[in-house]
Amino acid sequence: MKELFDHDMLITDCLTTTGKTVAQNLKAIIKKDQQVIRPVENPYHRQGGIAILFGNLAVEGCVVKQSAVLDQMLQHQGPARVYNCEEDATKAILNNQINKGDVIVIRYEVPAGGPGMREMLTPTSAIAGMGLDGSVALITDGRFSGGTKGASIGHISPEATEGGLIALVQENDQIKIDIPDKTIELLVSKDEIKTRFSKWKKPEPKIKTGYMARYAKMVSSAGNGAIFKDTI
Repeated sequence: MKELFDHDMLITDCLTTTGKTVAQNLKAIIKKDQQVIRPVENPYHRQGGIAILFGNLAVEGCVVKQSAVLDQMLQHQGPARVYNCEEDATKAILNNQINKGDVIVIRYEVPAGGPGMREMLTPTSAIAGMGLDGSVALITDGRFSGGTKGASIGHISPEATEGGLIALVQENDQIKIDIPDKTIELLVSKDEIKTRFSKWKKPEPKIKTGYMARYAKMVSSAGNGAIFKDTI
């Protein structure tokens, strides 16, 4: 806050619980170690820690922690390796079934698909542990924790359960990721995508009775807050 204050980036006349304004609280603060709180003139990263990517694969956007992506993975294109749950993808990684250059696709790990939306630190940790974080990307309509690193792109929206394009990705489809350009594309023709859409059917719910079945039917996408819709 002191760094922002010194560069006129805060509204400082607000009263705080100390009985003083923000400006009065910050006036006497000393920045002791500028390697911890980096100065505006010498930031750790010229952009924010996350980036929002758009493209035909994520018309409503998706999220990547770009500050944790290795330079060589900021731009990547490779064949899709498709999994419909976190466990299957993790098993493939640990069993050496993923090749350098691949783009792992994990789908249906969304509020309506889980049901619930687990964080997927396990497969991203496995990628790093297998020494693949410099050559393999992972995309998902699910979410990650703050501990995720590498080219791990989450919250693909629209989600697979909503018939988003991620639901139509097939093995070995080429996927192109360009984090500096903020784009993510499935390199499949529009005619082929149209054909796949005509054949796609929403999977049967994993849980068919009880409250969780009701939740899966009523919950909206994470991009819309994962709130309940008005009707089932």
